[in-house]
Amino acid sequence: MVNRLLGKSLLGLLATGVLVPLAQAAETPTLNTGSTAWMVTAAVLVLFMCLPGLALFYGGLVRAKNMLSLFTQCFGIAGLVGVLWVIYGYSMVVDSTGMVEGQVTFNSFVGGLNRAFLAGMTPESLVGDIPEGVFVTFQMTFAIITPALIAGAFAERMKFSAALWFMALWFTLVYAPVAHMVWGGSGALMHNWGVLDFAGGTAVHINAGVAALAACLILGKRKGYQNTPMPAHNLSLTMAGAAMLWVGWFGFNIGSGGGLNGTSGIVMLNTQLGACAGILGWMFTEWFKVGKPSALGLASGALAGLVGITPACAYVGVGGALAIGLLCGVFCYLSVTVLKRRFGYDDSLDVFGLHGIGGMIGAVLTGVFCVPSMGGLVEGVSMGAQVVAQIKGVLLTTVYCFVISWVILKVINAVIGLRADESVEEMGLDLAEHNERAYNH
Repeated sequence: MVNRLLGKSLLGLLATGVLVPLAQAAETPTLNTGSTAWMVTAAVLVLFMCLPGLALFYGGLVRAKNMLSLFTQCFGIAGLVGVLWVIYGYSMVVDSTGMVEGQVTFNSFVGGLNRAFLAGMTPESLVGDIPEGVFVTFQMTFAIITPALIAGAFAERMKFSAALWFMALWFTLVYAPVAHMVWGGSGALMHNWGVLDFAGGTAVHINAGVAALAACLILGKRKGYQNTPMPAHNLSLTMAGAAMLWVGWFGFNIGSGGGLNGTSGIVMLNTQLGACAGILGWMFTEWFKVGKPSALGLASGALAGLVGITPACAYVGVGGALAIGLLCGVFCYLSVTVLKRRFGYDDSLDVFGLHGIGGMIGAVLTGVFCVPSMGGLVEGVSMGAQVVAQIKGVLLTTVYCFVISWVILKVINAVIGLRADESVEEMGLDLAEHNERAYNH
């Protein structure tokens, strides 16, 4: 039986201090080599999602003249955020100083800097039964891939220097506080509300999707958008990237449990079912709407289902996983076609449509399908109360992320400018910004 405690992510348990008493209950905390080996693997899998998975998925979707710019942004973000994570990001997320269960303090919104530069970490430091160094690296990969997701919204038109400034500030002012609010443990704002988010529906997907919407609205449309054909230059690379993302997602979701136990099997199964159901939801909707299913549609459906199941994977049964995946496939398809066309924004690679909308659907449906009467695994909560908590978490993340992202983008635009010159956009960012070509024929 999975209760509310076992369904918590390892990050949440670390911040609550639950893991420390459990370890101290034994005479000495014991390193579990099996869990450690798995968490090392999970960290590598999540990094594999970003590099090469996301870079290939995005790179294949843009025009050939902008292929390398996506790879450059992904590598640049990995280097920048990885260093900032160690300097202060980890501390801002996990430091629980000043937090009290059920009370709202300043530290309910963001952690302190007592763990800056990983202060206090030694080779013997354990989080649960794994080395803290492994845990820090695993969480770093989440911090890297989240801002990297946003890059798809402003693909082909943001200056590289502006992208780096945006990612650094966004990581500091948006990702770290939201991750702390949802996973920070006793006294963290969303923890106080009872929000369930096992592996990142709010902190990762809604966060990235909403920031992506703000970015494409402020930047404006690509030159020639809606008048000039802009087909994906290499769908084979995109399909390969999507497959890598699917494989890596098991590290993303199962790894969020911090080790291996009975819950791991449920998380693995639900993750797979979410992807499979997402494919069917997108495929049949597209088939019905346009008469033909597309390869990109099937890949996008898998990702939509994976996004939706991320917050729910430890809390719902197989029926809930199937329903969440199917509904995300249907509604994410509609969001990247009907919604985007109706409002006219140029979200180049549909980050908001996939991650924003999919994350919101998954987060709210977690509250529906987590209760035992719907086959869920969380006891002691009512569906109504949990859905309200989930909606509060979605609204807070959406409003906070959009407002702060908007301010960051406006400031950068005023100081150094966000958008590449028209001549640069015409030439392509690869050659104009990096003096390289993806293909030399």
